[in-house]
Amino acid sequence: MKKVLLLLMIVIAVSCKNETKKEVKKENIIEVDKNYFPTELGKVFEKHGGINTWRKVQILSFNKGEEVHTVDLQSRRTVINTPKYSLGFNGKEVWLDEEVAGTYKGNSAFYYNLYFYFYAMPFVLADNGIIYEKIDALVFEGVKYPGYKISYKANVGNSSDDNYMIYYNSETYQMEWLKYTVTFNSKETSNKFNIIRYNKWKNVNGLILPSEITWYKKDENGLPTAPEESATKFTLPLISQVKLADSFFEKPKN
Repeated sequence: MKKVLLLLMIVIAVSCKNETKKEVKKENIIEVDKNYFPTELGKVFEKHGGINTWRKVQILSFNKGEEVHTVDLQSRRTVINTPKYSLGFNGKEVWLDEEVAGTYKGNSAFYYNLYFYFYAMPFVLADNGIIYEKIDALVFEGVKYPGYKISYKANVGNSSDDNYMIYYNSETYQMEWLKYTVTFNSKETSNKFNIIRYNKWKNVNGLILPSEITWYKKDENGLPTAPEESATKFTLPLISQVKLADSFFEKPKN
């Protein structure tokens, strides 16, 4: 709780102060804020506020239910605070701090940045070490959503075999869908994709970030059919260009 209050105080102070692979050819590459992306994907980043705006942010925070996620965007150090436990990544190791041992039932090494990746779409798809490939459009209720497959060069991140497929509105360039694989446990490539629909967005100081996402069931062709469950909602988004102290991301000393 002390870490959450510290973050809020800093942000308030700042506010008061102010599938088929197709090679991406050279003629289809665009320069966006001194970064090079496929032309259409560059337009998606611009629609959501721009890579330059994103890379100026130091701290990103959001709530998922009772969880308060705080991330240093430059180092990807993370803290998740809840009423019963905290977990985080201090840049070297993942830690877990529980009021009562055994309270947290998940895999902290897998979970600490899971929802950050979903929340920070589409900007995390502009990280270093990424390979872009044009893919066939996703079709839902008769509408075609163009897309790109994102894969990673070897030894990039914890799960370099993960793949993402981003699909966007062909007229507005707003992100609409995400397919992704999970290879954290198996450490092997997978063709089994999960599908998320990005239902609602919110303007957070110039960045268009999700406020609601929904996992979808899929048919035998891998196309979305209907929601699997109720939407996951993100609330209380905060961004700051002021860094937090290194100690914020360390395991609390009891």
